Amino acid sequence: MLTGPNHKKEILVKLANYRMPFGKYANRLLIQIPESYFIWFSNNGFPEGELGEFMAMMLEIKINGLEYLLSPLVKSGVEKGGRHA
Repeated sequence: MLTGPNHKKEILVKLANYRMPFGKYANRLLIQIPESYFIWFSNNGFPEGELGEFMAMMLEIKINGLEYLLSPLVKSGVEKGGRHA
């Protein structure tokens, strides 16, 4: 498994563009989902796998007010509502 700076950047880019695959916020970017949604999952259990890992990361980012760091990594063509333009 790669752990160098390029791999970390790839993870952050993927996190910034990761979409919720189900539920109330289906197809929305994780960065666009309210913190309270992630807190609920934190209390009740995150899904297993990559989605759960990314949701836990996003919760930490939101709790610490660091969303602005991911915003520049969101690929162009994505509207505020989470849909491609």
